[in-house]
Amino acid sequence: MVYSRKHITPIQIRFNDIDIAGHANNAVYMEYSDLAKMNYFNDVFKNTINWKKKGFVLAHISLDYAEPIYLDEEIVIETTVQKIGDKSLELLQTVREKNTKGDNGIKCVIKSIMVAYHYVEKHSISIEKEWKKDLNSFDNL
Repeated sequence: MVYSRKHITPIQIRFNDIDIAGHANNAVYMEYSDLAKMNYFNDVFKNTINWKKKGFVLAHISLDYAEPIYLDEEIVIETTVQKIGDKSLELLQTVREKNTKGDNGIKCVIKSIMVAYHYVEKHSISIEKEWKKDLNSFDNL
């Protein structure tokens, strides 16, 4: 199932994000992605998850760069769930210029596999029903 709602996180481009070529260094895209994931999970789960005991860990990530990000641009990351399995979910993040739609203004596309994890017992777990409910109700509004 592909979900329709996209969570939007504005990204502040810092001077130290910019490399000698004048655009955002490829390493900072991961930081941008992490910030957007954190904001997404906070908005979706609110107080449902005790992150000190259970939550999600990153199992896989891929980035496809399309265009450079420059210091003076306004950037957002759209985050949405593409698929929910028993123990994992697939996130799709689109890094783009603010106020663009469709294929316009895309800087990078990031795909992540997040695995449900018990931090105390140190093993993967099934995604809890309440978490799935939160994901479905958030993304299908």
